[in-house]
Amino acid sequence: MRKLALPEEVLLQIEQPARYIGNEFNSVVKDKEKVALRGAFLFPDVYEIGMSHLGIQILYDMFNKREDMWCERVYSPWPDLDRVMREQNIPLFGLESQEPVKNEDFLFITLQYEMCYTNVLQALDLAGIPLHAVERTDEDPIVIGGGPCTYNPEPIAPFFDLFYIGEGEVVYDQLFDTYLENKKNGGTRLDFLKKACQIPGIYVPQFYEVTYHEDGTVAAFTPSIPEAPEKIKKQLVMDMTEATYPEKPVVPFIKATQDRVVLEIQRGCIRGCRFCQAGQLYRPLRERNVDELKEYASAMLKNTGHEEISLSSLSSSDYSKLPELIDYLIEECDRKKINISLPSLRIDAFSLDVMSKVQDVKKSSLTFAPEAGTQRMRDVINKGLTIDDILGGATTAFQGGWNKVKLYFMLGLPTETKEDIEGIAVLSNEIAKAYYETVPKEKRNGKVQIVTSTSFFIPKPFTPFQWAQMNTRDEFLEKAHIVRDAVKSQLNQKSIKYNWHEADVSELEGVFARGDRKLCRVIYGAYKKGCIFDAWSEYFKNDIWLETFAEEGIDPAFYTTRYRSDDEIFPWDFISCGVTKAFLLREWKKANQETVSPNCRMACQGCGAARYGVGVCREPKAGGNLSE
Repeated sequence: MRKLALPEEVLLQIEQPARYIGNEFNSVVKDKEKVALRGAFLFPDVYEIGMSHLGIQILYDMFNKREDMWCERVYSPWPDLDRVMREQNIPLFGLESQEPVKNEDFLFITLQYEMCYTNVLQALDLAGIPLHAVERTDEDPIVIGGGPCTYNPEPIAPFFDLFYIGEGEVVYDQLFDTYLENKKNGGTRLDFLKKACQIPGIYVPQFYEVTYHEDGTVAAFTPSIPEAPEKIKKQLVMDMTEATYPEKPVVPFIKATQDRVVLEIQRGCIRGCRFCQAGQLYRPLRERNVDELKEYASAMLKNTGHEEISLSSLSSSDYSKLPELIDYLIEECDRKKINISLPSLRIDAFSLDVMSKVQDVKKSSLTFAPEAGTQRMRDVINKGLTIDDILGGATTAFQGGWNKVKLYFMLGLPTETKEDIEGIAVLSNEIAKAYYETVPKEKRNGKVQIVTSTSFFIPKPFTPFQWAQMNTRDEFLEKAHIVRDAVKSQLNQKSIKYNWHEADVSELEGVFARGDRKLCRVIYGAYKKGCIFDAWSEYFKNDIWLETFAEEGIDPAFYTTRYRSDDEIFPWDFISCGVTKAFLLREWKKANQETVSPNCRMACQGCGAARYGVGVCREPKAGGNLSE
């Protein structure tokens, strides 16, 4: 019988004690005496969100398939438990063993969004691991970062021993074998890191030096030891069919954010939206075999008891075997009374036909993401949607029985005008109008409900908009108020509800997204003053962040609103993500010219991803040519 890390009296005084007891269905428990390697996978946020993350599910399954390794899970203790753990000196522990994380060989941390950075420090602190990598000894775990934020790891680089750049299925086994070999030969922590940095995709920050110009921009980024490569190359799964996938994901004790089976149908995207980081990072598009997906779906539903299955992809409509897969799932799920969720579908007749088959139209709402309110703005961002596409899709949906529509837009996009901003309200009204013109009075299920939401645009690394100036907090709020007032002036205003994102959080996220190593001091200082769970509005302390920036003599505007020249060296330029900087710059200039680029299946744009020689890059194009 396992002894729980938290005494009963502690469990009784905190929210959701089920977050911390482990032993969930399909969790992996091994004999620690029979494994050579131990690791813990941290999602630096609350259990309910972390348990929904597919990447951890994949790697947790993959690592535990090694007979010589035991990988556990750990999530950020909620503030109520954080306080108790500090008061009673309870160290951070893995859910499976209930033992201190400090005893592990590795601590893996997935970095999905910038606002989790102080939670990384919270975890290290509670675990008793020195916050700065250079202060750790051979007795401390190797702290590894992975996930999309590692494509600009510099603001948090000093807190990590190494970063894994790219898809985790590729070189982790090589990294583990290197660690075991080093341990066998009596090598030190430093010896291992020197060997690790020679593995493709592995970045060890302490082996690189950054110098700056007088204006604060990066002058040079250079290796400080001969073993470290100048460029870190993203690791990419070449054959998705051969890639590992969990047939027995862990089933949470309490309702998670996504409490369902998740079926990853493909990686990458063909669309080339200029604001989208994932669309560039995960190029090229690679599909999983449809027969394999059918087997995974059946096995995962059987092994979890979940009552819903969701397809995971950046653009599900682009999966070439989607009709066959959907037909199979409808048959399988109807028989078992399983719901099917189809996110990231485009607005077209096929998608709506599919959705009408799998959703209870009386209960569901449709989600469209036009991203911009005018055609000019949609051309700037290369969204590839016309007003006819949007209204045609909405009309078809209304005819099919839907009367609830969620619309997502961004404010603060490059070249944006007041007309573009007001266009969000105008488009929302046009969609509402389409409902009343399409559905006869006697067939209406009440009024149409349009929920229009705007987030604030944040330029991200490895996108054509990495050169863009970001709006200030006040500019964001002013634009949100313009949308609000424009909605109130529409004929169908009572059918439209408008929500907008928090500007303070967006501003800080923008700083970290394009930040450099100097920000490490700010993150450390804010954490020491009590900042954790910054992604949660009730815990976000903007005044403390601003105070810390001032104390460190760092101006946030340097990273957000500053103009960037075409030839500026960015803090992330030492990483090769497959797409070239020259391609991104071409797309940035095309955006400013309001010029649209075709998708990857129509014509190759020479982004650089063809170097991998897989996926969509090897498919014939609409014009008959293959990618170069």
